[in-house]
Amino acid sequence: MNASARSAAGPLTFTRLKWTSFTHSCVYLALLLSAFAAGKPEPLTFILGLTHGVMWIFMSLACITAARLRIVSLRLAVAVAVLGGIAPFFGSYQFFREDPGRVRGRVNRSGDSPR
Repeated sequence: MNASARSAAGPLTFTRLKWTSFTHSCVYLALLLSAFAAGKPEPLTFILGLTHGVMWIFMSLACITAARLRIVSLRLAVAVAVLGGIAPFFGSYQFFREDPGRVRGRVNRSGDSPR
């Protein structure tokens, strides 16, 4: 990414978006547990539902912008924006799959990567 694109991205980085996506998935899981396993306690269910909705809108706009700036792939942005309202786990999974810092390949017992 060149300097002008980096300054246009501001706080948008792959790592920040990834951790925000994982947080969104945790909020959604808490909403599901609250709504279905805990008998819909209010105002907790309302607060978790509102948080999920606001985070989905934010993540959708952030990932679409990040895709335009080539910080994330279009596939990842679509997973977050389209499927994130139903289940943000799809976006978190895509972040995990596309993480450039993730070690690819297996590590042997000595800790060295295979050749």
